[in-house]
Amino acid sequence: MDSLTSSERVLYSSLYCLTFVTGLVDAGSYLAMGHVFTANMTGNIVFLGFALGEVPGLSISRSVTALGFALLGGFLAGKLDSWLGKRRRNVWMAAALAIEAVLLGGAMTVSWCFDPRGGKLISAALYAIIALTALGMGMRNGTVRRLAVPELTTTVLTLTVAALAFDFSLTPGNNPRWRRRVGSILTMFSGAFAGVHLLKHSLALLLGVSAVLTAFCTLAQVYRDETQHEAGLREQQH
Repeated sequence: MDSLTSSERVLYSSLYCLTFVTGLVDAGSYLAMGHVFTANMTGNIVFLGFALGEVPGLSISRSVTALGFALLGGFLAGKLDSWLGKRRRNVWMAAALAIEAVLLGGAMTVSWCFDPRGGKLISAALYAIIALTALGMGMRNGTVRRLAVPELTTTVLTLTVAALAFDFSLTPGNNPRWRRRVGSILTMFSGAFAGVHLLKHSLALLLGVSAVLTAFCTLAQVYRDETQHEAGLREQQH
């Protein structure tokens, strides 16, 4: 950690924050949007299979909506990369996160307008919230994949958990990324835990907190000195 530049510290802190937001969003989508994931597509695809098998409480249409808009978000992230890819990485990442924050804010607005007291959302509002959150998280997934920071995918922890155990079994005490892996696991866990408590007030509050945190991450990228990160990469290569 001591070898990290200040730019890398800001980047990694932002990715941890976004991992926390994933926990919030998936808590909201699973518990308040009819047992569907809008951030974690692995779980959502499994739910789609369950729904096709006619498991009670699950919905094919909700799962397909989440999956479709997540795919669209990934496609748009790729387009954004092609438009801004020649600029510094923090500019491109800030643009992607700003769009995510706006989409989460839109989902919050729909929830607040159609579900002001935490009751049951009408069908159209529910699908709008699923679409908006899945689109935002799909853009995030595409962006973070392009960013390719090891162990900080912000949404998927399966390989992180496996790598944590695997590396310790082979080389005990020589696992330089174990802190990052444990940090990702605990951060998403904390987001899910916090999401449950925010939902006791309203889905709009949970989505609002998610949007604000993502907006803070956006600002962090705007003011991050990317030249320091590039210098750090050159040092690692030499």
